[in-house]
Amino acid sequence: MATHSSSPATPAPIEAKQLHHPGRWIAAAILLLIATKFVWSSVTNEAYHWDTYFAYLLDTRVAIAALHTLEITVLAMLIGVVLGAILAVLRMSPNPVLRAVSLAYLWVFRGTPVYVQLVFWGLLSNIYKFIDLGFTQISLETMLSNAFFLAVIGLGLNESAYMAEIVRAGIQAVPEGQTEASKALGMSWWLTMRRTVLPQAMRIIIPPTGNELISMLKTTSLVVAIPYTLELYGRSMDIANNLFLPVPMLLVAATWYLVITSLLMVGQHYLERFFSKGASRQLTARQLAALADAEGKPPANVTITDEN
Repeated sequence: MATHSSSPATPAPIEAKQLHHPGRWIAAAILLLIATKFVWSSVTNEAYHWDTYFAYLLDTRVAIAALHTLEITVLAMLIGVVLGAILAVLRMSPNPVLRAVSLAYLWVFRGTPVYVQLVFWGLLSNIYKFIDLGFTQISLETMLSNAFFLAVIGLGLNESAYMAEIVRAGIQAVPEGQTEASKALGMSWWLTMRRTVLPQAMRIIIPPTGNELISMLKTTSLVVAIPYTLELYGRSMDIANNLFLPVPMLLVAATWYLVITSLLMVGQHYLERFFSKGASRQLTARQLAALADAEGKPPANVTITDEN
């Protein structure tokens, strides 16, 4: 007696239903309500003196002070980056004396607050009057009485201690095989660092360096400890003291800081894109499938492009 096997029933398609999250909408509505309430109370609060804010927002004195802030930021970061790279290389040097010097420098400048360091730089003219070379004396009065110079040096030396750790982290992220290959080619340790390791480490060094640049812009407000008051915060407070209105002038300074920081963030974004060009590979779907078959899984640093 023949039996007829019935074909398995085709499973019904799964109908996925989107989950509703009413809690998210409620939380968003509450946050929007709080933000609206805060903005409205700020706009209608007479203590902010918005008329004074708009009157001094584009004041020439404030704009010039913003330029001075940028000058201090750029010059201090240049010192920090160059000296930080040197300190990072010294710390990784096989010479124990150079490593000890680098560690001592980092210990001092990372272990003390930047405000305390700036106060010390401001008092340096009272401590050192001249340098005695035996056969002659070099006066330090002119140099140590220049508050702008002291602000740049104080911030630059402090920043170099932090940049040294950033550069060291970038160098150590480069595979050891790169260093071994350079040694096999007869390159010295210094030449290996300069020609092989540092160029590859830039992709890792750039993002935190951009953050340090933005942080340096805001740290310039501490140079009033020297004292140097021609930068953005110090100049705004001078005007506020004359007006007896600190709140609107603080808002003016904050607005300038936000605008400059936003521009620096845009520049950082494009700089990171430039140095990350070799970090990812663009493959077609067919190339990606072949590479996945060979390696067992798709690599994480590839993107798929349309195959023409």
